[in-house]
Amino acid sequence: MALAVTLLNGASFHGGCCRHKMLLSLLGPLLSNSKLYSSYRRPGAEPEKKVSWQNVDFSFKKSIDHLKTQLSLLKKETQDYLRGSRGHPLSQRLLEQTKVLWQFRSQEDLNKWVISSDVEIGGKSEVYIKLGRNNQAAVLYGTLNTEVPRDGETAYSGYCSMRSRPAVGSFNRRKFYDWSNFNSLYLRVRGDGRPWMVNIYTDPYFSHQKDDLYSYFMFTRGGPYWEEIKIPFSKFFLSSRGRVQDNQHPLWLDKASFLTLGFTIGDKVDGPFQLEIDFIGLLNDRAHKEEFAYEMYDKN
Repeated sequence: MALAVTLLNGASFHGGCCRHKMLLSLLGPLLSNSKLYSSYRRPGAEPEKKVSWQNVDFSFKKSIDHLKTQLSLLKKETQDYLRGSRGHPLSQRLLEQTKVLWQFRSQEDLNKWVISSDVEIGGKSEVYIKLGRNNQAAVLYGTLNTEVPRDGETAYSGYCSMRSRPAVGSFNRRKFYDWSNFNSLYLRVRGDGRPWMVNIYTDPYFSHQKDDLYSYFMFTRGGPYWEEIKIPFSKFFLSSRGRVQDNQHPLWLDKASFLTLGFTIGDKVDGPFQLEIDFIGLLNDRAHKEEFAYEMYDKN
């Protein structure tokens, strides 16, 4: 234990050093609600004075169980790689027209997503997620409240969101989605007539790109009927910290750099909302020929 404490102290968690990434992959399962990065703190709130490594549970049995789990995941990944894409030959994979990414049939499917709201910044909006009737869809519901927190700094409030958890491989390796064979996002939803924002988060190459976001609008018509929505990737526009960027460029579908997908409501209308999602998938629309919907500027 003394050796582990020495390693944690030498990793300079609070100093911004990147050496802690190697230790995080090994000690990640032992951390209990620890924060290895700076998170939002309300104005006037006291900073947390507890050192991060003090939240580590040095349990030998827990470490062995985690190692067994990671080795089984590595075995499954190796088998899937040798077998090919979902057990299908490469020629069939290249010709596939649709692919389901997420569907909601159990609590395990819901656990792959995270919900959040403006409560994180002192707001009063509420958001919940549950399985629908007969466990056939995810129901995202809650109440939007645009009342601004009285902290003297926050100027806007009133949003709720749902975001997929980043895919993680064995030994906490980050996995990426490869959507290069498709050109559209395909969803089956049932809403209440309120507009939503569909967000795609990518893996930044530079640190100043960590807030980059590709977004497009999803308009629900309301009523008792389900609707199938197709959003071409060419329609997604780039923004950073809520501001649409002048320098636009399309999504790099061949870079396999997608981390998470999310939905956000923030139409500045107080009141209840509800969105049911049956599945989220990909579509290769052969009739869609547009490469990018927005003007791009040449850099001098």
